[in-house]
Amino acid sequence: MEELIEELRAIIEDDTIPKNVKLKIESAIAALSEESIEESLRANKALQELDDLSDDPNIPSYIRPQLWNILSQLETR
Repeated sequence: MEELIEELRAIIEDDTIPKNVKLKIESAIAALSEESIEESLRANKALQELDDLSDDPNIPSYIRPQLWNILSQLETR
């Protein structure tokens, strides 16, 4: 999970990412960081937050494949 959190943090640091997208990603990071919850539930919560973002027209095109990669990794957990 740590590698996914780091990838998401790298996306947040991009200045071209809109604030509403950053907020969703921060929510996903918070969900992944909750160690008191089972890993599969954390992954599911993060998936719910990030799933809508993959179709968001405000996301730069070079970020979209990164999000798809993270989503696919979360789906396997």
